[in-house]
Amino acid sequence: MNSALDTLWMPFTPNRQFKASPRLLASAEGVVYRTPEGREVLDGISGLWCVGAGHRHPRIAAAMKAQIDTLDFASNFQVGHAGAFELAERIAALAPPGMDRVFLTNSGSEAVDTAMKIALAHARACGQGQRHVFIGRERAFHGVGFGGVSVGGMTNNRRVFGTAMLRADHLRATWDPATQAFVRGQPAQGAEMADELERLVALHDASNIAAVVVEPVAGSTGVLVPPRGYLQRLREICDRHGLLLIFDEVITGFGRMGAMFAAQALGVVPDMIVFAKTVSNGAAPLGGVIVRRELHDAMMSGPPHLAELMHGYTCSGHPLACAAALAMLDVLQDEALPQRVAALAPQFEDIVHGLAGTPGVVSVRNLGLAAGIELAPDAGGAGQRGARAQAAAFDRGVLTRAPGDTLILAPPFVSSVADMQRMADALRQAILDTATGT
Repeated sequence: MNSALDTLWMPFTPNRQFKASPRLLASAEGVVYRTPEGREVLDGISGLWCVGAGHRHPRIAAAMKAQIDTLDFASNFQVGHAGAFELAERIAALAPPGMDRVFLTNSGSEAVDTAMKIALAHARACGQGQRHVFIGRERAFHGVGFGGVSVGGMTNNRRVFGTAMLRADHLRATWDPATQAFVRGQPAQGAEMADELERLVALHDASNIAAVVVEPVAGSTGVLVPPRGYLQRLREICDRHGLLLIFDEVITGFGRMGAMFAAQALGVVPDMIVFAKTVSNGAAPLGGVIVRRELHDAMMSGPPHLAELMHGYTCSGHPLACAAALAMLDVLQDEALPQRVAALAPQFEDIVHGLAGTPGVVSVRNLGLAAGIELAPDAGGAGQRGARAQAAAFDRGVLTRAPGDTLILAPPFVSSVADMQRMADALRQAILDTATGT
């Protein structure tokens, strides 16, 4: 191991393996990272689903530099600063109608747990404190807080924390390899998968369910795209039984689906939207929850000197993060980046599905500027081939991620068609390089 790297315990990383052969980044601009040696690496995953406007966008950098020279920190506990109020108003204006109350956090994990707390607190405020069960979905990722891990459905993330989980049950994933392996965009069949929610409602009783929590598109597990009509049917079932529907848009929010939110792109309005990542272009940690006004207003009761929701974080609405996000919203709108995504998406679809004939590729899935290219697993176990291909792709000049044996491609919104083709070409070569396990 490299002793200079030993002290940092890296997240979601096989530390021993990484430190024996580190992959380090030193600088970035636009859609390109550079290593300490000066080698270019195309950013095939927008940092970590964050950097839609490209790295070091000058307007975002200028806003952050100006902010640090004006107000470096201010709490939002019983005092406030203009940036947080302006940001909440700007986000609400972009959200679906009626969703106009915003609670700010520092990350997607915090935002998910906040949404779950709001669901519980809202139930209690409405005299329904028995609601305590959450419904998630298999293969879902909702961050690393105990709430998000409980409602999430990725086995490796849950395994060692089982005794600390909240009460949750899970719908099946929307992925059907028999019928969806190389479908472009949303599968035409499969909306009936949502009907499993009726079975879970009957099992737990609707009066005990606090909320249903889903990603409109499951990103971290390998880009699982919902069938047409699936989310609409979930909404209908929730309405029929009086259940809250929460969309985790940490990955899909702020442009990746060709609209500000996947709720708008896919035509379904939830009761809460969880966001993070792209809202600040990854330049500063920021997340939050957009809440339907009726939910918020139902909780505005009790003694006027007490907080209506006993929840928050030291850096909720941090001035530097708000400055970055306000600048990012300007960039998204002035440069029409969601519209650019919508225009690029068909070409991106053609590019990624061009990998379908590569030996070892068993599925290609895509929507907006997000794609998963799944590989046949090694005989020795799932995930080994994906890890090798991810490392080989870095050597070939593109940064990707490999949940299991699926390679993710989620380029910045400012990528050119040529950039995206170079990313796909590098993935193809990495897949070929690692086909025999060498």
